[in-house]
Amino acid sequence: MIQYQDLTLRRSGRILFANASGMIHPSWKVALTGENGAGKSSFFSALLGGLTPDAGTLSRPQSWTVAHMAQEVAALNQSALDFVLDGDKEWRAISNALETEQDDLKLAELYGDFDTIDGYTAPARAATLLAGLGFSELAQQKMVSEFSGGWRMRLNLAQALMCRSDLLMLDEPTNHLDLDAILWLEDWLNSYQGTLILISHDRDFLDATVGHILHIEQQTMTLYTGNYSTFERTRAERLAQHQQAFEKQQSEMAHLQKYIDRFRAQATKARQAQSRIKQLERMVQIAPAHVDSAFSFSFREPIKLATPLIRLDEVNAGYGDKIIVNNINLNITPDSRIGLLGPNGAGKSTLIKTFVGELPLLAGERIASEHLLIGYFAQHQVDHLDMQASPLLALTRIAPRTGELELRKFLGSFGFNGDRVTTTVENFSGGEKARLALALIVWQRPNVLVLDEPTNHLDLEMRHALSMALQAFTGALIVVSHDRQLLGSCCDEFMLVADGQIDIFGGSLVDYAAWLKEWRAKQELKVESTATRQEKRQERQEAKPTASGDNLHILRPLRQQAEKLEAKFNRLTEQQSTLATQLEDMNLYQEHNKDKLKKVLAEKSKVDSELAEVEVAYLQALEAYEVAGGT
Repeated sequence: MIQYQDLTLRRSGRILFANASGMIHPSWKVALTGENGAGKSSFFSALLGGLTPDAGTLSRPQSWTVAHMAQEVAALNQSALDFVLDGDKEWRAISNALETEQDDLKLAELYGDFDTIDGYTAPARAATLLAGLGFSELAQQKMVSEFSGGWRMRLNLAQALMCRSDLLMLDEPTNHLDLDAILWLEDWLNSYQGTLILISHDRDFLDATVGHILHIEQQTMTLYTGNYSTFERTRAERLAQHQQAFEKQQSEMAHLQKYIDRFRAQATKARQAQSRIKQLERMVQIAPAHVDSAFSFSFREPIKLATPLIRLDEVNAGYGDKIIVNNINLNITPDSRIGLLGPNGAGKSTLIKTFVGELPLLAGERIASEHLLIGYFAQHQVDHLDMQASPLLALTRIAPRTGELELRKFLGSFGFNGDRVTTTVENFSGGEKARLALALIVWQRPNVLVLDEPTNHLDLEMRHALSMALQAFTGALIVVSHDRQLLGSCCDEFMLVADGQIDIFGGSLVDYAAWLKEWRAKQELKVESTATRQEKRQERQEAKPTASGDNLHILRPLRQQAEKLEAKFNRLTEQQSTLATQLEDMNLYQEHNKDKLKKVLAEKSKVDSELAEVEVAYLQALEAYEVAGGT
């Protein structure tokens, strides 16, 4: 187990926490929580051996294999699949040794070790991890250097999950994931048998994955039993005992209860309405846990409203000539509060960029009110900030006639106080940059808020403040987010983007999770066995007697080549399996079978090499056939 006794950690001379004692038992799943700068990442570093405690002890079993998610990855000329396979260091070491070892007996031992760690299935397991995190089969073969920073972070996560670890440590694993990838990760972590310690600012993710909370506040580390919701209620009860906290609590609760009553009275979609009411009532319950938050802001009243504010009529959205979402019909009024749902890559961000005018329409019409003022928070909004400006300077540029005192007060509600108001953005954390980008949007008093993953980098307190502020926003809201608490508490309706279409989703977020699992299952069915694919391709070809002779003339040799390679691939796979079974026979390793062993090893090495070449050739032939119009 992990034990810490009288543990004290400092950073830059400042005490993060002191005299902490406790233990984390094997197979526990623990969330490490606390405000930014409280010491969460420092505790991680100490547990990994990168930071020495200033006092006390922190220990874990030396025999444990530890996996942790790196925060950066170099632009490697290595495929995504190979990069993930590196996460299983023992598999990689044996694989490399098998390629160079010449001694027959040592080779036999290596093959035995390879079989013991289930080495033959490792590529398939790595591919499954990548698929769950949103990588297509084609993307899995791309070089790491070809991916953006966010997708490289997904690769880091997949590599950590690939490790057959006793302790898994994840720091903000959901930051660069969308909702479907998060739901997949929840399932994976729930089946994980080792000890899990993670840092996350996603309430629903924590509720679904952990059974203990290790919370750091006011230089104290406290271990709570239960998920995050249980922790919030426990902490709220303690804080509510203080009169000042109690008074603020009552104000927050009254505000939310008023909103619940108004929403209940005008709700028209029963299933979604009940789901949202439950979310809002939950916010009433947890409000006391946030009475001492540093963040409390509200959206300024829009200057003007109109109905409709913006309308899309029969719009096709996409890039160049490629349509991603077609026949979009949206009518946005001040009462619109829409959450966009859909699988990874379905086109949610494409739709939003088209809506705000960042992408040209491929078809249809976009009609905007003369009073339209969009506040757009893009996924990578922080990249557009002036790194050399301070929050005060950035706000002054868009509000030159407003006094400095008022600007400072406004920035203070977003956590920029004291010297942070005049500190340049280049020195800010990701969370601070996100808060500043949001503050600049809020100041401009938009009547339509378009938020694409606004909670990335925001901590739990700021997420709560954002949810509270959105409740009282009087304009229209369109949001894409992996934060289910934000979606559930701020959206009146959901729209589903999937399979090139957008339509109203009549259910709740729980229903969406069920829909997503069903959708994934359908996608997996499409990845059929090669034999089944061949049969269906033949059936479809026979069902098209009107195909042109020219087209058939092109497709026939391509299909024949793919079928020939497919048959060879299947034959070599059977040979590989037969040889692997022979190598499991311990009699083969007796002295009198030395020549036989040498022959089997040589034959298997030849089959392995040939199979790898045939597999690549088969996939290339299949792709050529499909590109030419084959199905």
